[in-house]
Amino acid sequence: MKKPFMVEFELPEEFDEEFIALIPSQRLHIDELLAVGKIRSYALSKDRSVLWVVVEANSEFEVMEIIANMPLADYMQPFVSELMFYHTAEKLLQFSLN
Repeated sequence: MKKPFMVEFELPEEFDEEFIALIPSQRLHIDELLAVGKIRSYALSKDRSVLWVVVEANSEFEVMEIIANMPLADYMQPFVSELMFYHTAEKLLQFSLN
């Protein structure tokens, strides 16, 4: 059964050219993960020092596999926490047309 995990990434203080060149690939990869439901949310602090991601996975090991496949993985220090729950307005507003 999938569980929610909060991943907080510390980002480098300065972004080098290689980091900046990988940003489009990172965005595309994240969009794909959002589309298939592996990621529920993705947020960056205004000062660009911290990135928060809510991941749906079976285990922390699976979360780490998802992180390892991100184009910017080598630049981000992840801290993973399993969440007790993760509620959003989107879940409350879903309804069936049946």
